Amino acid sequence: MAANGIVSIGECMLELSGQTGPNWRMGFAGDTFNTLWALHALSGERPASYVSAFGDDPFSQAQIAFFAENGIGVGNSPVIPGARPGLYAITLTGAERSFTYWRSDAAARQLASNPDQLAKSLENQSLIYFSGITLAILDADARATLLAAAAAARKAGSLVAFDPNYRPRLWHGREEAQAAIADALAVTDIALPTFPDEQMLFGDSDPRETARRLARTVSEIVVKNGEQPALVVKDGAEEHVGAVHVAAPVDTTGAGDSFNGGYLAARLAGHPPVEAARRAHQVAAAVVQVRGALAPFETLRRAFEQ
Repeated sequence: MAANGIVSIGECMLELSGQTGPNWRMGFAGDTFNTLWALHALSGERPASYVSAFGDDPFSQAQIAFFAENGIGVGNSPVIPGARPGLYAITLTGAERSFTYWRSDAAARQLASNPDQLAKSLENQSLIYFSGITLAILDADARATLLAAAAAARKAGSLVAFDPNYRPRLWHGREEAQAAIADALAVTDIALPTFPDEQMLFGDSDPRETARRLARTVSEIVVKNGEQPALVVKDGAEEHVGAVHVAAPVDTTGAGDSFNGGYLAARLAGHPPVEAARRAHQVAAAVVQVRGALAPFETLRRAFEQ
C-alpha cells in the first residue's frame, strides 16, 4: 500500500521574468515543478518531493533551499559535480508569453543516472507525476529507467499521473515523441493532455478523438483546451467542464501546469473527476492573474475552495 507522499519528476530551471529595461527577476520554475507547487499548496500535510538531478553550483544550492523553504524535498535526487540548472527567460506581449532557453547541458538530464536512487525516491508514494518534457530531456536508456521505476511504484500501489506536454524542439522527431509518450501512457492511471499538443503530435481532429485514443490504455483522462471546456473521461463516461473566463489575464505562464496540480489535489482529496476539473479551472484562472509560473499558496487555496 502506498503512503501519503506526492512526487513530481522532471526539470526545474532558473526563470528570468518581469523584465523592466535591463532588470530581470530570477525565480525557479518548470512544467513539472509548477504542477507540484500547486499540488503541494492544495494537498494539506502530504509530504512533497521534487525528483530531478542537481548541480553542485550556487544556483543549484539556492534552488534546493527554495524548495525546502516551501516544504518541498528532493528525495534521493543525485547531485552531479560540475553540473548546473537549465535557464529560461520569459518575454511577454500583453499576457501571452514566449520563452528563450539555455538547457542543453542541464543537470536534470541525469535524473535517471542512478536507477537505485530513482527507485528509492518513488517508494511508498501516494502519487507520482511526470510529463513529456521529463521524457524529452532524457536519452532512450534513461527514459526506460524512469518508466521502469514508475511501473514498479505503480505496482506497489502508487497512482501515476502523466501530461504528454509535447514540445517539438525537445525531440529528434515526431516518431520518437509518439513512441516515448505511448510507453509512458502504458504505466499511467491519470492522463492530462492538452488538445493543441495532441493535435500537433497525433493529428487528432478534436478532444474526443484525443480522449478515445488515450482511453485504449488509460481509464481517467482530462483533455485541456485553453479557454475551451475540458473533456473529462472516466471509465468511458465523457463530460465537458467549462473553463473560467478571465477578462484581463496578466500572465498565462503555468496555467495548464497549475490546472494539473489542482485536478490531482482534488482527486487525492476524494472529489470526483468532474468536480476536480471544476476546481482545477478555478486554480488556473487564479494563476493567469499573477506574474510568473508560481502563484502564492494562499491564492491557489482560495481559488481551489471557491
